[in-house]
Amino acid sequence: MRVSVFTEPHRGASYDDQLRFARLVEAAGFEGFLRADHYQSMGDDPGLPGPTDAWLTLAGLARETSRIRLGTLVSSATFRLPGPLAVMVAQVDQMSGGRVELGIGAGWYEREHLSYGIPFPPVAERFDRLAEQLEIITGLWRTPPGETYSFTGDHYRLVDAPALPKPVQRPGPPVIVGGRGPKRTPELAARYADEFNMPFKSVAETAAAYERVAEACQRTGRTESGRAPLVLSAGVVVAIGRTDAEAQRRAAPLHVKSALPPEDPVVGSPAQLVDRLGEFAAIGATRVHLRLIDFADLDHLELIAADVLPQLDGVR
Repeated sequence: MRVSVFTEPHRGASYDDQLRFARLVEAAGFEGFLRADHYQSMGDDPGLPGPTDAWLTLAGLARETSRIRLGTLVSSATFRLPGPLAVMVAQVDQMSGGRVELGIGAGWYEREHLSYGIPFPPVAERFDRLAEQLEIITGLWRTPPGETYSFTGDHYRLVDAPALPKPVQRPGPPVIVGGRGPKRTPELAARYADEFNMPFKSVAETAAAYERVAEACQRTGRTESGRAPLVLSAGVVVAIGRTDAEAQRRAAPLHVKSALPPEDPVVGSPAQLVDRLGEFAAIGATRVHLRLIDFADLDHLELIAADVLPQLDGVR
């Protein structure tokens, strides 16, 4: 089981907060540090000191860490044009020595779009744009050096792009597509992704999503194409402690009203988290992203490293 840490800086975290956390993630033996890509908190708390841009942050962390994987879970296709995004991710991949992953989705939180003047088209168009972005980004990365890349779609048009810079990872950084959508999300994952992620739901709901993705891989011909199988991952909200009181204290932010959909957190002991991860492994997950809420609570991270990671076979 590969174990990464997932964070939500829009709740309130400076770059220095994230750097301190990421360095401990690396020192403690986790595989990666991934972060949300949002420009606004989702409740009444303003999330001081305010948002940090995901890819600016990851560029900084790329130079100040040496081993951990770095990425988004997930960037919104509404935030950036696909050509410049391909350039950004390729550059950060170079800056990290080949440790970057691009999680990308259609975007869903309308409030932050209204706040910052970002267009927020209807859901069908957002998914159409996401599909074109995935085609463009992966196409730019795959284009051989010295050749150009062109694309004409309903929303984007590229003409003789030099398809530079090239990422260190070839044909490109791993692409993560995930979400609860029953139709288009599985198909986009089957066509373009290296990893499918089901975020923060029950084991049963996650298993059903994996089945939909497997069916999409059959329909699209991925299963017979010789491409590597999709990595199946799960997001897990975590609030554990040495005592029940400590776990409940860490779970308190989960009870605050938020725009987030219902989730299935693990609140309790390290042993309970080990058991939940075993349940995810049993349905085919080979990677988990543990969502930790408080950047100042380094003890929470250390507790998981000390009492959970050693109990997982093949953890890295």
